[in-house]
Amino acid sequence: MYRVWEERKQKMLYLRLLMRLILGASSLLLREVDYGAKFIEFYAEEAKRVYGEIIPATLPDRRLFVLKQPVGVAGAITPWNFPLAMITRKVGPALACGCTVVVKPSEFTPLTALAAAELALQAGIPPGVVNVVMGNAPDIGDALLTSPQVRKITFTGSTAVGKKLMAGAAGTVKKVSLELGGNAPCIVFDDADLNVAVNGA
Repeated sequence: MYRVWEERKQKMLYLRLLMRLILGASSLLLREVDYGAKFIEFYAEEAKRVYGEIIPATLPDRRLFVLKQPVGVAGAITPWNFPLAMITRKVGPALACGCTVVVKPSEFTPLTALAAAELALQAGIPPGVVNVVMGNAPDIGDALLTSPQVRKITFTGSTAVGKKLMAGAAGTVKKVSLELGGNAPCIVFDDADLNVAVNGA
């Protein structure tokens, strides 16, 4: 996984050009390549610390042993905004824990997901570990939810879709991680500098 981080240094220009082609020339979008790569670096380092522990038991002749194991295939559904960072924020921890991933990117930004998957292959991640599916979002969501092979769903997006995913995951008792809302409130007081407030929002 750490090799993915190293490879990204050489592939930065490719991703920046792709992001510019897809989303425009905003410097914020170009900085997203660095932002997304840092998630891979962070989880590559965290993977070194995935180990079990022995916990003292209340009975003297017993030991409690915690063993951390992969949950299995993770289904990652990502939004259009920050298309690379949202993918690496979901794929990084899954890989660090030993899970394979099926990424369903936004239909508005599929090329970023395909480029990220290709870079993972080039960095040595075996085929079939990071997968990308595109198409009708409800159909793909239903397939991920009903599949017994998919053991975890991670989603960033609207509360309405998150509720549907959570309800659908109950049928196969999947683990679910949701980042919902999509609205970042900004309270502006009477004495605020409106230009600074607008730029910070």
